[in-house]
Amino acid sequence: MKALILAAGFGTRLRPYTNHTPKALFPVAGRPLLEKIIIQLVHAGCTAVMINTHHLHHKINAFIAARKYPLKVHTRYEPLILGTGGAIKNVADFWDSQPFMVINADIVFDIDLKKVYNTHCRDHPPVTLVLCDDPAFNSVSVNESRTITAFHSPAAGDPPPGNRLLTFTGIQVLEPEVLDYIPTATPYSSIEAFSRMVADGKQIRAFILPKNRWSDLGTPGRYRRAVLDKAVPEAFARCYRMLPDQPVRWEKLKGDGSERQWYRLKATDRSVIMVDHGIRQTSETQEVDAFVQIGRHLERQGVAVPKIHYQEPFCGLVFLEDLGDISLQQTVLAATRPDEILDLYKQVIRRLVDLSQKGVVDFDRRWAYQGPAYDQDLVLEKECRYFVEAFLIAYLGFDTRFEDLKQEFVRLARQALAHATIGFMHRDMQSRNIMVKDHSIYFIDFQGGRRGPIQYDLASLLIDPYVELPQPTQTLLLDYCLDQLSAKTAVEPEKFHSCYHYCTLTRNLQILGAFAYLSKIKGKLHFETHIPAAVKSLQHNLVIDGKKEFPALTEVVQRAYTHLQKP
Repeated sequence: MKALILAAGFGTRLRPYTNHTPKALFPVAGRPLLEKIIIQLVHAGCTAVMINTHHLHHKINAFIAARKYPLKVHTRYEPLILGTGGAIKNVADFWDSQPFMVINADIVFDIDLKKVYNTHCRDHPPVTLVLCDDPAFNSVSVNESRTITAFHSPAAGDPPPGNRLLTFTGIQVLEPEVLDYIPTATPYSSIEAFSRMVADGKQIRAFILPKNRWSDLGTPGRYRRAVLDKAVPEAFARCYRMLPDQPVRWEKLKGDGSERQWYRLKATDRSVIMVDHGIRQTSETQEVDAFVQIGRHLERQGVAVPKIHYQEPFCGLVFLEDLGDISLQQTVLAATRPDEILDLYKQVIRRLVDLSQKGVVDFDRRWAYQGPAYDQDLVLEKECRYFVEAFLIAYLGFDTRFEDLKQEFVRLARQALAHATIGFMHRDMQSRNIMVKDHSIYFIDFQGGRRGPIQYDLASLLIDPYVELPQPTQTLLLDYCLDQLSAKTAVEPEKFHSCYHYCTLTRNLQILGAFAYLSKIKGKLHFETHIPAAVKSLQHNLVIDGKKEFPALTEVVQRAYTHLQKP
C-alpha cells in the first residue's frame, strides 16, 4: 500500500496560528498531526508515503528530514495549490497498480487503516470513502447498502428517501481509474471527480465509523477540543497514576493581571489546575514555554513551586499540582496578631533566599521570554517608561514625557543594579503569587523569571500594595533577609541596603504602570483601588532623610498624589 497525505493548504480557518506553523504540524498529545498519520500508516502496512506541500513547505520538509521512519516518506511541492483532486493527479507517477490511500493532514482519528484498506480490497470499488456522523459536516448521501448516492452542501437539508447524511472524514482508498476523472495540472476537487463518477454509474462505497472516532481540526475551537480530549485524562494519569473514574468537572478560577485563563479540573476527590495561555501566536519563545521550562527547572532544584504534571505548549495548556485557594494576601488579611504575620513573612523570606540561590544554578538564559536578565534597558522600558505612559499620561492625563525624566531614570536604573546580589529573580514576588498550603509556602507565576537582584524580589514582597505592611515591619524583614542571605553567601550590608532602596523605586514604578494599564485599558477596575497605596509608598521611598535624590520624579509623584486626592 502507498499513501498520499494532503498537507498543502493554507489552514485559513486556523489563522493566525497557521501563519507560523502549517496545520499538518499542529501537535496533539505531544505529536504533530503529520507524524501521527505516518505512524498509523506504518501500522497499517504502508510501504511509502507522499506528502503534498505548499504553505510553509520548508517547515514540513525540515520536519521530515529530521525524522527516521520505517518506510519511505517523500514530499512534493505544489507551486500552485491544486486542490484535493489536483494533488491526487499530480502524484500519478507515485501510484502503482494497487489501491491508493489518501488522508487529509488536519484530522485526528482512531481508525484501523489496515481494516479500511482490506475492506476496500475485498470488492475493489473505484472509491471507498470513510464516513462518520458529525452534524456539523454531514453532507454525503448514503443508502442502506452503504453506497454513496450524492454529495451535498452541509446545509442542503434532508437526504433523499432511503438515504442518510454522513460526513466525509478525509480518509479514502482509490483505484487507479479515479485518475481518469481528474484533469492534469489544474486545481480540481476530488469531490467533483467523485460526483462525476456517481453520475456515470460508478459505485462509491462507504466505510462507516462508530461515533467519536474522528475529528476535523480545521478551526481553533475544534483543534483545542481535540487536544483537551487527550490532555485532560493524561494529566490525571500522570498526577494520580490512574485515569479519572468520573466525568471531569471544570471550575473557572478568578484570574489576576494576565490574559491567561485558570481552571480547576475535578474528578471524584482528585483535582489538577489547568492554565490556558491560548494557542501559540508565533514560533518564538512564548510565555507558556517560559512557564514550563522555568517551572520544571525550579522543581528540579528543590524550590517550592507546584509540580507540572503535563503540558501541551503549542495549544498553551499546562496542568499543575493543585495548591488550593489560599494566597499569602488572604492569609495576612485574615491574621489577627502582628507576630503571626511576621512569622509568615519570615518563612516566605527563607523560601525567597532559597529561590534566588538554587534557582540561578544551571539556569538557561534562553528560557526567559522577556529578556534573560534584569538590566538597564529593562528598567528604563518596562518600568520607567511604563510608569510615565500608562500611569502619568494614560491614567492621570498628565503631559509629562519620558524624556523629561530620562536623566533621573538612567541614574535610578544604574543605582538599582550597582550593588545587586544576583540570583534567580521571580520578577513579580507579590502576595497573590504566593500560596499557603498546609502551613507551607509555594511560589507561582514564575514565568517572568530571569537572572537579577534578590533585592528586587524582596522589594516586591515588602512594598506590596495588596497588604500594605507597616514601615517598621518592612525594615525588620529587610534585616531578616540580609541575615538569612549572609548565612549562605558574602554580603555587604550597606551595599545590600542601597540596592534594595533603589529597587523599591523601580518596582514601585512598575506597579503603578501595571495597575493603571490593567484598570484603564483592560477594564480590571479592582486594580485601581490599590493605586493610592502604591503612590504613597513611592512618595515615602523617594525621600530619604529629608533628601530628594530625584527631584523631578519626586515632584511629579507629589502632583499625582494631589491629583488622586481630588473628589
